[in-house]
Amino acid sequence: MSTSDLIVVGGGAAGMMAAISAARLGVSVTLVERNQKVGRKLYITGKGRCNVTNHCSAEEVLACVPRNGKFLYSAMEKMPPAETERFFESLGVPLKVERGNRVFPISDHAYDIIDALFQEMKRLKIRILCGRVTSLRCKDNRVTAVESGTGADKWSWGEACKAVILATGGASYPATGSTGDGYQIAKSLGHTIVEINPSLIPLESPDPCCRQMQGLALKNVVLTVRNQKKKVLYQEQGELLFTHFGLSGPLVLSASAHMRKFGAEEYTCFIDLKPALDESALDARLLRELSGNANRDMDNLMSALLPRLMIPVVLERAGIPSEKKAHDITKGERRRLLEILKKFSIAVNGPRPIEEAIVTSGGVKVSEVDPKSMGSKIVKGLYFAGEVLDVDAYTGGFNLQIAWATGRAAGEAAAAYVQSGLK
Repeated sequence: MSTSDLIVVGGGAAGMMAAISAARLGVSVTLVERNQKVGRKLYITGKGRCNVTNHCSAEEVLACVPRNGKFLYSAMEKMPPAETERFFESLGVPLKVERGNRVFPISDHAYDIIDALFQEMKRLKIRILCGRVTSLRCKDNRVTAVESGTGADKWSWGEACKAVILATGGASYPATGSTGDGYQIAKSLGHTIVEINPSLIPLESPDPCCRQMQGLALKNVVLTVRNQKKKVLYQEQGELLFTHFGLSGPLVLSASAHMRKFGAEEYTCFIDLKPALDESALDARLLRELSGNANRDMDNLMSALLPRLMIPVVLERAGIPSEKKAHDITKGERRRLLEILKKFSIAVNGPRPIEEAIVTSGGVKVSEVDPKSMGSKIVKGLYFAGEVLDVDAYTGGFNLQIAWATGRAAGEAAAAYVQSGLK
């Protein structure tokens, strides 16, 4: 059994940041990653471009964390987005800011972020092992080693250490290595695991119109989500996509973070297809189209207002035959058409499987973790970083910012713990 000062379990964003932060303080670090390469999930973030962070203040990041944002205050204050940007630029990765203050590498390649982290770990002589940690060994309530069960696809040996950082990710995108192992390890040591649910995930709908319009992307629409009590839970302008199973796209992924009680609550999505026009202005537009194209069939006339795939759906909902002439449209039909254009409704009955989620909601209960050090309040020498914790945020680089900030906090605190003589 070999020995390191610190073992980081998980080679994703949080794990690599934790390893680098600790090694820079002079402790020996071993990083254990179950995949052949580190940073697998980073390869797919931002559609392969890697939305590194959001160009905003620490306070603005926390405002975009609907779950346990206060817990992150100390870590985010120490490593705000500006510090994240400085960190990557110091590693030779120039960055740019795009719409919504999203920060990307100028190259638009996630590989550049991953390679910069890997090269820094190499420079710091961080040892990287490929394997799956299944348990931690403790003595006198203090972490002493990581180990695995026996079997053909598992280690038959262990790694001794003075401290461990669990940065194993959540349960989303298991092909990238996030299979929920960290939850089981933490639970076995006495930590509470808050129920795991998908977040930032496409939504399923029983409405057949979604399949009818699958592949249709809508831009510059406003999506509003209401529960059965008509309470507005989310409202934002942007893009969404109709799929064979329901709804996807940036707006829908963000909205899903507000829809956490499927089963206990019912949700309906309303799409304002013409947000630039209020009802009176849109009604005037409809009147102009109808009077100026009096002899045209409605399905042809509506092409000036809607994408082709959407026209039969909207007309059917308004109770208007597609071949009906514009001059025959009644005031009531025009009113129904107006209401549909401003409030196109889609009922949703649940999220897609958690394997398709961008992030996981739930995880290690934060009241059992020191918010300044990310250290366990139950086991000495144990620290947490990233998605394994019960924190998650909206889209826009905020979840990666959480990974960098908690990774830095855990890495520096673990190094200080090791160097203090394990007090």
